[in-house]
Amino acid sequence: MKVSKPQVFQFKQFEVDQTNCGMKINTDGVLLGALLKPDYPETILDIGTGTGVIALMLAQRFPAAKVVAVEIDAHAAETASANFRSSPFADRLSLHAGSFQDYLRTGSPVKYDLIVSNPPFFLNSIKNANLRKQTARHTDHNFFSDLLSLTADSLNANGNLSLILPLATVQIAAVNAREAGLFLLNEIEVSSFPSSVPHRKIVTFGLSNSKEASTTSFAIYEREKRYSEQYKEALKDFFTIF
Repeated sequence: MKVSKPQVFQFKQFEVDQTNCGMKINTDGVLLGALLKPDYPETILDIGTGTGVIALMLAQRFPAAKVVAVEIDAHAAETASANFRSSPFADRLSLHAGSFQDYLRTGSPVKYDLIVSNPPFFLNSIKNANLRKQTARHTDHNFFSDLLSLTADSLNANGNLSLILPLATVQIAAVNAREAGLFLLNEIEVSSFPSSVPHRKIVTFGLSNSKEASTTSFAIYEREKRYSEQYKEALKDFFTIF
């Protein structure tokens, strides 16, 4: 039997073993963890935690917060749980192995100040032949209907739901958000270069529409092979290269 070699990504304050995870650490996840600006959340839920990297980043950023992570893939859940236990934030991190639908319908004991997700991003597309990667990367319309309706019921009055999504999926999520009684608060348009068309959006929803939604732009690179100052500033507390 072939044994997988550990695939460890070293951050400044913690490390993430990616072994047995269908979705590895990626730019989408670290940007979601780094760019959100909620008002000092005390209760955080990370849906589809994968390696656990977003939950770990948020635990580092918000020392008063307790973070619950949910992961449906059993192998990824085991790996994320081990990453949590080995981190400096172990006492504030917990993991639920199973679907977010089951957790939010029957298992969540609290309302959340912040719910985040880097969800599957291929909507109703050709499925990946690897079942584990398929679970991590593919979804359908029912997924977003469940995600938006259940998280709306699980937010505190002033809580936020933040997702990072491909542009093709943003409108589907927005429709489901409106149906769930959520309002767009802000969005961050992510592009590779300052002159590039955005390829991702970080969208944040809440239960109140007391102010007009804001839009900001974020470029990953200044030019080919050179990170932008925006990117370096966002990740300087996490990446060892900055």
